[in-house]
Amino acid sequence: MTKAEKRVRLAQIINRLEELYPNTECALHYGGDPWKLLVMGRLSAQCTDERVNTVCTELFERFPTAADMAVGDLEEIERIVKPCGLYRMKAANIKSASYRLVSEYGGSLPSDMDELLKFEGVGRKIANLLIGDVFGGEAIVCDTHCIRICARLGMYSEKLKDPYKIEMILRDLMDIRQGSDFCHRIVNFGREICTARSPKCHECPLSDLCEKYIKG
Repeated sequence: MTKAEKRVRLAQIINRLEELYPNTECALHYGGDPWKLLVMGRLSAQCTDERVNTVCTELFERFPTAADMAVGDLEEIERIVKPCGLYRMKAANIKSASYRLVSEYGGSLPSDMDELLKFEGVGRKIANLLIGDVFGGEAIVCDTHCIRICARLGMYSEKLKDPYKIEMILRDLMDIRQGSDFCHRIVNFGREICTARSPKCHECPLSDLCEKYIKG
């Protein structure tokens, strides 16, 4: 497909996903607190959102604010987040990021990409999640669902796995104001229909727009 054709198809895909999932929201239950979403975004790496939500119930009861986390006992934080995997690194990251938030930003999360990337454990995926969900900004969250599904749909080669390159491609192909909601809907779609293994292609509502399905 040409770039123009991809733009037309992606716009059709976005509209159809909106019909399928009209009420979209972040799968992480952060209660509207930007700091909590930062923490949960870090814990979600190589871990399910469901498990993060469960673990963070105890975590935020014990450390309800960034200030509490900043001075919290690292071993206790490790114990609580252990079910999320990579727990030593994640615990150190969320404690350090909490300290930075309080000491350098007065507890108010910045909305700028470059500033967000200064926080320990925060890459573009988490930064985009924060920009889109907290600040209503222009964002593409390139998680595994987004990377896999948009490749199958024909927006780029399935061999491409670089999140940054994929983010830039998608930014060029869509109305970026729709990016955040699109990525949340892609997560739902990836869990229910376009799964990593054994996708439900024959009952997929996007099959007529999917390059992989069209080419057989």
